[in-house]
Parts: sequence; C-alpha cells; structure tokens
Amino acid sequence: MKFQAFRVFKQDNGSVERKIVTMNTSELSEGEVLVKVVFSGLNYKDALCAKGHPGVAGKFPLTPGIDAAGEVVQSTNQQFKEGDKVLLTGYRLGMAMDGGFGEYIRVPAAWIVPLPKELSLRESMVYGTAGFTAALSVYRLTKAGQTPEMGPVLVTGAAGGVGSFAVLLLKKLGFEVIAGTSRLDDAHDTVVQLNADKHVDKNEIDDTSGRPLLKARWAGAVDVVGGNVLATALKACKPWGNVTACGNIASHELHTTVYPFILNGVSLLGIDSQNCPMPIRLELWQHLAEAWKVQTPGLVKEIPLEGLEEAIQRFLSKKNRGQVLLKHA
Repeated sequence: MKFQAFRVFKQDNGSVERKIVTMNTSELSEGEVLVKVVFSGLNYKDALCAKGHPGVAGKFPLTPGIDAAGEVVQSTNQQFKEGDKVLLTGYRLGMAMDGGFGEYIRVPAAWIVPLPKELSLRESMVYGTAGFTAALSVYRLTKAGQTPEMGPVLVTGAAGGVGSFAVLLLKKLGFEVIAGTSRLDDAHDTVVQLNADKHVDKNEIDDTSGRPLLKARWAGAVDVVGGNVLATALKACKPWGNVTACGNIASHELHTTVYPFILNGVSLLGIDSQNCPMPIRLELWQHLAEAWKVQTPGLVKEIPLEGLEEAIQRFLSKKNRGQVLLKHA
C-alpha cells in the first residue's frame, strides 16, 4: 500500500533535508502489527529528529513521530486484530523505527497500548508523550508521598506540552500549582487558561546566586527544563519534598551540591517515559482516560502533514505553546 510520510534525509556532507514523500508499506520497519495512523503528536524530540540530531535519530532516512494513534490493519500477533484501536508512545518509534509522521507504521506488538474505551484516538494524541510524561511525573510524585497538604508544586516550562499537562493534572488532584515560564508576558494567556495558582518567571526559577540552598518556596516540583532551573528547583524545595526531572530543553547538565538531599531530605525522581514498563504504562493511560482526565481548551493546534515544517521550526526556536496535533488525511 502506498502512503504519504514526512521524511528526514541526511546527506553525505551532514546536511539534512526534510520533505513529504510517497512510500510503500513494504518499506516500513519490521514488526508484527501494521497500523493506519490517524493522529500523531509533535514533540521536542521529534523536532530534534527532524534536525538530524545524532543522539536522537537512530537511522536515516527516517520518518519521525514518537506518538501515534490509529487502527490495526494487519497483525500476526493474536493479541491484536484488524480494526482494533490502539496508541503508541515512546520506545524507539520515530527514532530508530519509522514513526507517526507517516500514514502507516509497522511496530512490535509489545509496544502497543489498546485504546481505553473512555478515550478517542484524538484525545489519546492530545495527551501523547507530553501528557503521558506529565502523568508519569505526577504518578512518581504521589508514589513518593507528595500530597497537596505539603504545599505548592512548581512546574517549570509550564507553557509547553509537558508543563501544561503537569499543571492541569496537579490541579485535578487538588494541588496548588506555581507555573514557571521564561517570561511572564509571553506566556501569561496560556498560564491563565491552565488555572495555575501563581505565575513566576526566570527571575524566580533560575537562581544565579551560587548559594547551595535557598529559602524554601515550593514543596515539590515537576521540572521540564533541566540545567540550572532544575538545580534551583532542588535548592528552593521544602524539606522532604520531591522533584521530578523529565526534560533538558535548557541543558542536559546539572550543577548542584548534595545539600538539598542531605540537609533537606529532598528526593530527585527521574522520569523515563520512553521505556516506562508496560504495566505502569497501562495503569497511567487508564488514569488519563478516567480519574485524571483533563481538558485543554485553546491549547491544542491541529495541523495537516504539510504544516509540520513550520511547527518543527517553532519547536526548534523554543517558541511553541501548548500541544501540536498532526491529523492524517
């Protein structure tokens, strides 16, 4: 079967070319299940793949798209049959195997999540990796003992995909939320829509004083940014609070001291949504379909395949706000 895909090519001189091409399903990666993709979400990792980032893109040519939701077309695995609605996030989809920016994908059955009956295909991709990563962050916070009674939780990068979902989920569970963004004026409207309790900018979440500890300003944090912002989240966290690390849009490096950990008992929790074990993955998707279900009015932009290039440029320039959803024709 022939189909359209947004494809990334790397030339011998290292330059990268991106274009929409016609492919055949016989060209797809190996796997037991062929899925016709209806929706896919655009993530920062997809933008890095589209840029040809060697630490993210595992092969060329490559169809990015680490998220996909659609219907099974063919399956050699008894767990799935033609017509089943399914979703996929993470693993090596869109990185080492062709992903959701093509109208078809072929994947291992072990990567597939049956679509919860309470979710539509579109809703699952409105969440996508961003919503799932936020849910995993909230899950780990609560499993570590974080409660609303402990005080407010800081969410950095709150105007982006993961951050906005983290704010919504924490509010859903009764937490007071401090939304942190790089600038107040640029993200004000987004933060208002998220209903965060307080909005702070770089001056409060990116400390450059050099002090090993700061006056406690939040009881926990979900950090999407990394680098010095993560270090600040740790230094200004109340004793026995928890901080999750799920992104590195500012930096992959972390320079701090042991004092937040040995003097304040703060816990740093790593979030790996790409390789999350399937039992937890299934549990979280059911949470998102039922008790944790949130709405994102005005924060989702739906685009066709032809709109990907412009959207990718916004991600690479760090100007994206909210969630971008690719809908295949």
